[in-house]
Amino acid sequence: MQKRKLGNNGLEVSALGLGCMGLTFGYGKAVSEADAIKLIQKAYELGITFFDTAEAYSQGYNEVLLGKALKDCRHKVIIATKFGFKNGDASQGVDSSPERIKQVAEASLKNLKTDVIDLFYQHRVDPNVPIEEVAGTVKELIKEGKVKYFGLSEAGVQVIRRAHAIQPVTALQSEYSLWWREPEQEILPTLEELGIGFVPFSPLGKGFLTGKIDANTHFDKNDFRNTVPRFSEENRKANQVFVNLLERIAKEKNATAAQIALAWLLMQKPWIVPIPGTTKLHRLEENIGATNIALSTDEHQAIMYALSQIEAQGARYSEQAQKMINR
Repeated sequence: MQKRKLGNNGLEVSALGLGCMGLTFGYGKAVSEADAIKLIQKAYELGITFFDTAEAYSQGYNEVLLGKALKDCRHKVIIATKFGFKNGDASQGVDSSPERIKQVAEASLKNLKTDVIDLFYQHRVDPNVPIEEVAGTVKELIKEGKVKYFGLSEAGVQVIRRAHAIQPVTALQSEYSLWWREPEQEILPTLEELGIGFVPFSPLGKGFLTGKIDANTHFDKNDFRNTVPRFSEENRKANQVFVNLLERIAKEKNATAAQIALAWLLMQKPWIVPIPGTTKLHRLEENIGATNIALSTDEHQAIMYALSQIEAQGARYSEQAQKMINR
């Protein structure tokens, strides 16, 4: 698989990463430990060297799985994890106090069975802690050799600039896909100016852009999409127009809707590295196949024109979750 550089500080990763959250958290019943480890190791075998986790994904258990799965190839991969929630629980609100950041770093090092965290993100901006203090704390951890690179998640332009002035930000992780293009307005130009990489999560629209979800789909009772307005039955029906667009192009390219969605993202900027997640081996292989699909200029323009004619229906987060996003 081709490699891409995140930021100007030398961090090189596979063009596609693996978002590991869904293996234990967020999308209903967790997969078994054996199956999770098998999928992570298969991703590495297929060329993925960039793995994304967080303390808040099952209170560190997600990190433990990664530590077990990657122990034999640890120095050949890049592991990103995150701090920023009270007691590692998003439902309790944010906490990026210096003490908490240091606690999470120590716990993550232990969970991941490693001596250094490659990329340490602030999971959500904490309005009670100046971002300069957050960046300064991570800067200390970098000086101590416990962290290599600093990242932010779902941060706005001013927060990015202020943090970057204290400790260079290597990557921003935020939602970006064919049906959530807000980052194009201010975020992408700012990242390009400052030399910061972009890591889109939910690049397949939380599964919707695969074409495998429709108005009749029933989610597990623990699946967070039950609380997302964009996934109401009515909005799923209205948003089918995005899937129809992808499937039309996919048919012409002998590809799948998911592969076209990822290929489109990869084409936006050379410093964008999407991190689709999955619990299924065949979906993993399908996603990786997107790195071999090249959209022509005409195909890209056709997609952009079609997107200009349609609008996604429904908010991307519940009202409560939206409060934790600082723009």
